[in-house]
Amino acid sequence: MTLKDLLIDRFQVTALDLEKASTYQERYGGRLEDILVNLGCLTEEDLTVLYHHLFGYMLFEPDNYPNWEPPKEVGFDVHISLRELQCILLDIRDNIWIIACKDPLDSELSEYLNTRHISPEVLLATDSQLQKFYFEIQSKNELLDESEELSGAEEARLRELASEAPTVNLLNSLITKALIRGASDMHLEPFMGKFRVRFRVDGVLQDAERLALKMQLPITTRLKILSGMDIAEKRRPQDGKIEMRIANQDVDIRVSALPLNEGESIVLRFLRKESIRHDMSVLGLSADTQRLIYEDLKKTTGVILLTGPTGSGKTTTLYTFLNELNSDDVKIITLEDPVEYQMEGVNQVQVNSDIGFNFAAGLRSIVRQDPDIIMVGEIRDKETAQIALQSALTGHLVFSTVHTNDAASAYTRLLDLGVEEFLLNAALVSIVAQRLARKLCTKCSIEIESPDDLMSKYPLREIADKSGVNNICLKRPVGCEYCNHTGYKGRIAINEYLRCDDVIKSMPKDDQFIQKVQAHTASLRRRSLLEDGFYKVINGITTIDEVIRVAG
Repeated sequence: MTLKDLLIDRFQVTALDLEKASTYQERYGGRLEDILVNLGCLTEEDLTVLYHHLFGYMLFEPDNYPNWEPPKEVGFDVHISLRELQCILLDIRDNIWIIACKDPLDSELSEYLNTRHISPEVLLATDSQLQKFYFEIQSKNELLDESEELSGAEEARLRELASEAPTVNLLNSLITKALIRGASDMHLEPFMGKFRVRFRVDGVLQDAERLALKMQLPITTRLKILSGMDIAEKRRPQDGKIEMRIANQDVDIRVSALPLNEGESIVLRFLRKESIRHDMSVLGLSADTQRLIYEDLKKTTGVILLTGPTGSGKTTTLYTFLNELNSDDVKIITLEDPVEYQMEGVNQVQVNSDIGFNFAAGLRSIVRQDPDIIMVGEIRDKETAQIALQSALTGHLVFSTVHTNDAASAYTRLLDLGVEEFLLNAALVSIVAQRLARKLCTKCSIEIESPDDLMSKYPLREIADKSGVNNICLKRPVGCEYCNHTGYKGRIAINEYLRCDDVIKSMPKDDQFIQKVQAHTASLRRRSLLEDGFYKVINGITTIDEVIRVAG
């Protein structure tokens, strides 16, 4: 099989991308597979498999070298030189060098070995597999001392470290692995003498790598350079943004750096443009809740609020509502901090507190733009709340979010901010509280054969009767390759819907308000957050443990 056939058949490289890479190769030279990696059509891991199939090299198994140390038969300078060539000397047997490398076709590596008359046994390895071996060598080599103030020479050396191939390849490998696992965030932080890497997948952090602590400085510096931060500043928090194409995906990455006692904590949030579907069908709203929300979206005035903690999917749900209303005959303006996803046909504005352009100032400007629909990313203060509510009374449909534990608490939160009760009663249409629970993996979850204990411990039968569910199906996680052995894959929204009707408006907003709202909601056969979670449990979508974790 030819290289091009292998690229198309096994690695799903499109004919268009192959044509682009071939055109570039004809003009500027280089290897086709390297060009495809730079275009984001192949990953570094793909190259290893590609060379294995093309040339028959054996694949490297790191587990075969659990306590590896650089062989002492050669000088340490040899190990440093090979490391710079992205190669590791694993062992020497009968004068044959056993080496692991990512690119056996590298001309510089071949020249290095030939000039020393070395016939190696080559094993193919990925960057991530080679990292711990790189670090073992690096730990024996003096790295730049971390001082609070950097001289010009030190800063230049720091930039050089961040640009070295092992650092660049390691970071690309970590980001690729995070995207393949479907992570929303990647956390890098010093922890117990290591540089710990964790991925947040479906809302839960998972350990990914434990790197040598000495790699913290070059990796952190590399991220600061890419995201436009100040590499010499380690004493205050910084934020930045990276736009890149990797693993065949266009990705916006928000980068946050926070000083710690032992270095800095770096968090990357991945915003994948192609993976987000702002579609009501994928939110996971229950049919009855979805019907009520559709009724609210038909209104032309009023305020619809989303409540919940950070990371509960409020912004995604708001985008979905806007997408339902987005058409040529309405003008939609959003005010966000930051603008995370671009929506075609929507005017999106990013606030900038550094110049005094906050939510309140932005909202005052927006209403003069004659919009039909306004979305305010978050209500944080009295001024923003009052302008948003007053905008609703002057002929606008307004969407926004507040941070509260349940729907009814949004009233008390806004009252605490100083908003007048009559304004709330006049403007609020509905409040939707939300959490995100992990969904059971559809490939490996199995039905619980004897669910009697769970049925007696939790009000599942009552929820089924209340919601009209005849067949209760309780399932449990198992774990497989598809879900990375977690038993869960993807997330679903758990919601509590509160219609701000005449009964709610007439209630005194006192200490008993929340309890009265809950009683009123129950009388209408609408579910609380916990009950909606249990509703998804009896339909075999998630588990009781998961619902209690996010809504209990």
